[in-house]
Amino acid sequence: MNPTNRSRNSSQDDDKSRSDASDKKPVLLIGFDWGTNTSFIQGANAGATEPLFKRSVRTVVGYAKDGIVDDLLPGNAKTLFGDEAVKYRLHLSLQSPMVDGVVANLPVARDFARHLRSLIESPAGTEIRAVIGIPANADQTARENMRQVVNGLFDRLLLIPEPFLAALGHRDETKLNTPGYVDPVRNSLFIDIGAGTSDICMVQGYYPTAEDQVSLSFAGDKVDMLLNESIKKTYPDCDLPLLKVREIKEQHSYVGKPAQPVIVSVLVGGKVRKLDLTEEVGAACDSLLQRIFTAMSTLIARASYDSVNELLQNIILTGGGSRIRNIDVELQRLLTEEGFDKPVVRSVGENYKEYVSKGALKAARQAREDQWQKVII
Repeated sequence: MNPTNRSRNSSQDDDKSRSDASDKKPVLLIGFDWGTNTSFIQGANAGATEPLFKRSVRTVVGYAKDGIVDDLLPGNAKTLFGDEAVKYRLHLSLQSPMVDGVVANLPVARDFARHLRSLIESPAGTEIRAVIGIPANADQTARENMRQVVNGLFDRLLLIPEPFLAALGHRDETKLNTPGYVDPVRNSLFIDIGAGTSDICMVQGYYPTAEDQVSLSFAGDKVDMLLNESIKKTYPDCDLPLLKVREIKEQHSYVGKPAQPVIVSVLVGGKVRKLDLTEEVGAACDSLLQRIFTAMSTLIARASYDSVNELLQNIILTGGGSRIRNIDVELQRLLTEEGFDKPVVRSVGENYKEYVSKGALKAARQAREDQWQKVII
């Protein structure tokens, strides 16, 4: 080939390269923890190491009641979301998109998904790819419902079990070569206690199979219901709204021995009244503790002989239920009393809310092209 031809071909290659670069869409990656009570999303540009934004939204939709007069709701809105919906609940019908960790009401879930999408700012022409956490052992119907809810809102989608994403989010890559650092993704038992489900999962470096997971529909919401029933039985003249019962649980939940009596002030007939709910709160939370312990024991029994010793040293609690006082201590005690060899149970701490979405964002960065599913008709 003569120099003229080489020059001409080189020029053509440069033009093609520039054309390919201009045709390539920018990609925004979304890590999505769609919770029964609270949802958390993080976003980052493809190739970036730091998130562009983080958003936390209470998972609730409020629809204006029929006949409501003007100027009672902000902007005379017909639909409100999250904390704003709860704030104006007197004039709204509050609806939850999720029950037991999965989509239960498709139209409501669709409205909520549109709201979340409106919080994601991106330049025109950007391709948006989302990794969404789902409960361990979510069946095909639950997966398909989630795909329908986000259809047309994102370009590509991946659904991954939440406990695995929590482990990935909790992992500190800067410490992987540090002596003594225990990698939660290498070999751990992750327990994600949410509002709708309690998910227990063996995380051993790969996406978990059905045999690696146990999902319980008994979680924070069921604790709220038990506590509500117990309060009504002890104090039949106190009809507390479920939001107040949840608030009491979140402030005073414990298992084992209480550090102090649980005394709460509530309004009964417009008058302040103090209730001793020590036994009621403890009993409701203990019901959750016992179910999780049983499920843990079942899953540990499935671990291979070569992995179980290390697994027992790396049992990690996350999700809102991990904030129940003493739950890590009590689970470790129950395991020890049952004869398990030197178990170590610990909680991820106050940042539990962001680990699933953080792990989902990491999974989005690592996903191969052939793993992404298109979700636009």
